[in-house]
Parts: sequence; structure tokens; C-alpha cells
Amino acid sequence: MGKTAGFAALAIIAAGLAATAGAFWLAPQRQPASVWDNTGPADLANGKRIFFAGGCSSCHAAPGATGNDRLLLGGGVTLKTGFGTFHAPNISPGPQGIGGWSLAEFGDALTRGIGRQGENLYPSLPYTSYARMKPQDVADLFAFIKTLPESAQDTLPHELGFPFNQRLLLTGWKILFFSEKPRVQLAAASPELLQGQYLVEGPGHCGECHTPRNLLGGFKSSAWLAGGPAPEGDGKIPNITPASPEIGKWSAEEIASYLETGFTPEFDSVGGSMVEVQKNMAELPASDRAAIAAYLKAIPGH
Repeated sequence: MGKTAGFAALAIIAAGLAATAGAFWLAPQRQPASVWDNTGPADLANGKRIFFAGGCSSCHAAPGATGNDRLLLGGGVTLKTGFGTFHAPNISPGPQGIGGWSLAEFGDALTRGIGRQGENLYPSLPYTSYARMKPQDVADLFAFIKTLPESAQDTLPHELGFPFNQRLLLTGWKILFFSEKPRVQLAAASPELLQGQYLVEGPGHCGECHTPRNLLGGFKSSAWLAGGPAPEGDGKIPNITPASPEIGKWSAEEIASYLETGFTPEFDSVGGSMVEVQKNMAELPASDRAAIAAYLKAIPGH
């Protein structure tokens, strides 16, 4: 274990013990049953839209999958971080996936980071972003996933050493870093701008890669979308705020075009982990890409 990881381990132990002692009830609990009971009939077209907005296939399909194979959600993506190695689970509608799950179980995992048995889930599932998702969008996504092919692939266990393998400590982590509040305050926001905020801060979970983190793995909120080291430790994720020396110069129209085509205004093509993201963004309605671009032009620069 390196020096940084060692400090992080000690910090997590201290923060976890302090936060969990006598304060367990402060951590996010399951959603009230009425949240899921009151959703309307499933809209599969919207569920497909949320599926791509959320990048589900990027983690839960096999690496490099193309075409219809992107809809086979047997897991397979491995995330190597300073806290350990995380394996994306099978979330297909088969028995090895979420075939036996209820909407409430799925929704609580997605928006609260709580598993079927009440256990804390690791934030490799970006529930700190998905917490902002509308219940109906969650219900539509769940219904859409249920229409996809089943996978019999077993989910690999995470490879985590002490103390990161102690899920109880995530209660303290959630108290410190879990929030449903907007990441930024937008003055006089138009419906388009609010839609962009919802997509970027919620299902799109853009901040999970584009925002730097502290030693405990929480966002540095003062540097929202300002870029930072890649979570896997290889390369950097760019700043996508208006202060970015590269993307900050792009117009909203150029950002929207990049999300659709994968080509920058300078005629470079998308690369790295953004390749999968751009594939997903290209599946969205043009109005969603325009809303995302409007939001990225409106937020504070860092």
C-alpha cells in the first residue's frame, strides 16, 4: 500500500468510526415505499433514453462490446482504483442479475446505495449522482432493462483490502458525501438549462470522472467538473467548465455536436474513456445534448 493509500485508509477508519458512532440514522435510508408505489406505467422509450444517459452499457456490458452486445449487461468492466479493484456486476434481467429484484430494491440501490439485504453499496456505483434521478425515470429504466437479454455470467467479488472491505464504514462516508442537492446554483435557469443540470448531475453522472476527489474519495465540490486524475490512475480527465483552456472555448453548439459525432471543432476525434460516453450521448435526443451543452456553458469556471 502506497503512502497516499495508507493515509486514506487511516482517514477512512477515523471518519467512519466518528461518523457511525451514535449517528447511524443520519445516513441515507431506503426511500419510502410510496416513492416507488406512486410511479406510473412504464415508458420504455424513456427508459431506453435514461439507459443511455446513464451509460449503463459502458460498465455493465463486456469491454469493447458493439451493436446489440452493448445490451447484454453481464458485467465485465474492471475499475482499478487506489481503494482496490471493483468489478461491475451482472444487471441483466436473468437470475444472476436483477431478474428477481423489485422496483423498490432497484431504486434504493440506484438512489441510496443500499443493497437488497440492507448493506451499503460501494460508490463505484455512482449513486451519489443517481440520487438526483426522478422516480419515474428510475421506474422506466428498470422496465427497459427487464426487456434486455439475460446473461448467465456470475458477478466477480470486489478485490478490497482492509479497511475498504468494511461496508459499515460506508455509513460514515455517506454522511460526509451523500447529498441530493444541486451541485451548482443556477440563476434564472430556463427549462433547457434545468434539463441539462438534471442530466449532467443526475443520470449522466459526469462529475464522477470530471471532478477531482479528496483522500476519502469524495468530490472536491469547489472544483466541480474541473478535471483531475483518471480514477484508474492512468492519464487525466479534462476540465469541462467554461474556464477550461480547451473545451471552454467551444460554443454550446460545438459541444452538442461533439457529443453527437465524436469530433471536436478542431476535427480531432474522441478518445480514451470518452469514446464509450460519446456513443451513449449519440443515442440521446438532440434536445438532451443541447441541454447538456447549455449547462456546461452556464456553470462557474474553475
